[in-house]
Amino acid sequence: MPNEQLTLKNDKLHDFLCERNKAMTEEWYQTLDKKAGGIYSSNNPETIEKMKQQNYEFHELFCAMFTKDTVDCIEQFEDWIQQVAKDEGHLATPLESVLKEFFRTQEQYLQYIEEFAATQKENISSAQVNEWNKAVVNTINKIILEFTIQNTKAAENRLNAQQEMILEMSAPVILLTKNIGLLPLVGEINTYRAQIMFEKVLQQCHNNSTERLFIDLSGVPIIDTMVAHQIFQLIEGLKIIGVKTAIAGISPVIAQTAIQLGINFGEIEVYSKIAHAMKFHNLQVLEK
Repeated sequence: MPNEQLTLKNDKLHDFLCERNKAMTEEWYQTLDKKAGGIYSSNNPETIEKMKQQNYEFHELFCAMFTKDTVDCIEQFEDWIQQVAKDEGHLATPLESVLKEFFRTQEQYLQYIEEFAATQKENISSAQVNEWNKAVVNTINKIILEFTIQNTKAAENRLNAQQEMILEMSAPVILLTKNIGLLPLVGEINTYRAQIMFEKVLQQCHNNSTERLFIDLSGVPIIDTMVAHQIFQLIEGLKIIGVKTAIAGISPVIAQTAIQLGINFGEIEVYSKIAHAMKFHNLQVLEK
């Protein structure tokens, strides 16, 4: 057969593979490494069924390649890739484990093509088989690349959402009275955390109609110049929305950073400990 006559299209091969879709899925699951972690280690019947269904849908889409004259089916996989790359089960699975399963599926197709060709020796040349094999490898490589891109983006988005939730929870404005709040800061504060937290604090104080806010820095061991600058920007922002501020628990290191920045403490109430500030204002915790 001249090279220019080679084609991927073969209805008999398409039918041969489609008839084995369910068997390929069962074969894949039975040989799956159940210790690979993530979704592959699940014993939940619903999770297992969903995983099998995703695998079966992959085969249905992939078999369509052999009804075309050229490899032009990658667009058909876009929805499937988006769905699988973003589901919680695959996001919780090591990427290398998922890629391993793509390659195992690729090997399934190469083996079935070889089996099909063995029954059609008189009608199929080795050149045609090589063309099919090449198409399988190239298509799965493209699917793997797109899956990796989408899965990585989804993982990053989930991580960012989790971080923002943690940061929001780590900067609660605690009501001491109806109009007075306390912001206890604990642990290392980087620039990103400071930005997110202080946006939340401004919003919380506005929502609570807070008139005075105590910022307790006793749980913060050290801050850099950028974070110190943001803390005092927060104070200015609170001032603009009508909230008076007081700071307690400033360590010598933080004090040095503030001085280096040229920050003026003249209009800011400063206490060595938050207990002193509360005692000075005769504060008691608000009873709900």
